[in-house]
Amino acid sequence: MKPTLLCSLLALCAASFANAAPVQVAVAANVQYAFADIAASFSRDTGIAVQPSFASSGKFATQIMNGAPFELFLSADNEFPQKLAQAGFTLQAPKSYALGALVLWSKDPQFNTKQWQQWLAASSGKITIANPRTAPYGSEALRVLDYYRLSDSVTPRLVSGDNIAQAAQFVDSGAAQAGFVAKALVLAPQMKDVGRWVDIPAASHQPIVQDMVLLKPAAANPDARKLFDYLSGPAARQILQRYGYRLP
Repeated sequence: MKPTLLCSLLALCAASFANAAPVQVAVAANVQYAFADIAASFSRDTGIAVQPSFASSGKFATQIMNGAPFELFLSADNEFPQKLAQAGFTLQAPKSYALGALVLWSKDPQFNTKQWQQWLAASSGKITIANPRTAPYGSEALRVLDYYRLSDSVTPRLVSGDNIAQAAQFVDSGAAQAGFVAKALVLAPQMKDVGRWVDIPAASHQPIVQDMVLLKPAAANPDARKLFDYLSGPAARQILQRYGYRLP
C-alpha cells in the first residue's frame, strides 16, 4: 500500500474514532425512561451513540458548575438551566422541551384515588417526595400540600428521595405508603399497572416547565447539537407525549 494512501486511511480512521465518542447528557431523573426511548430512536436514526446520566436537576447544576463534562442538560425545571446560562456555562439560551405532570402514587390497596386528600390526611404511613432543595418535582409537591392544607398532617411523615426516581423506588419497595412522583415514571413500561395513581390538579402548584440547554463542552462535539435538535423533532415529541408530558 502506498504511504500516502495509508496515511489517508489512518487519518480517516482517527477521525471516525474521534467522532465515535457518545454524547454526554445529564438527564433529570423524571425523564429517565422517556429519554432512554428517545436516545435509542436517535441512535437508530443517526448512528450516534448517547451516554446519559440520571440524577436530580440541582445535583447536575452543581456538577456542571464544578466542571463536569456534560454536553447537554435536560432539567426538570427552567430555573437551573437559566442559572447555568446566566453564569456562562452554556452555548445558547435554554429551550423548553416538555411540561411535566405530578401524580400521587400508592400500592396500598386502601388508596382512594377519588378522595385522595382525605385518604392522605387520615393515613399514618410514610409519604415520599423528591428532595425539594435539588428536585423541582419535590418542591412542587410541597406546594400541593400547602394548597390543600395537608402540610400539618403529612410533613411529619415525609421521606425525601435524592431524586424523583428514588422517591418512586420508596413506594415500589413498600418503604413509603404513597409518593408524589412524576407521571412519566408511573407510565413507564417498568411501572405501568403497578399500584394506583391520581393526577394532581395543575392549579395546586406551579407549572413544571422543563428546559434543556447545550453546555460549553458541546462546542467540540457537533453530535450534541444534533441530539439537541432531535429532542424538538416529531419522534422525540411523540415519545414524550406517550410518557404523559405535555408539549411546550
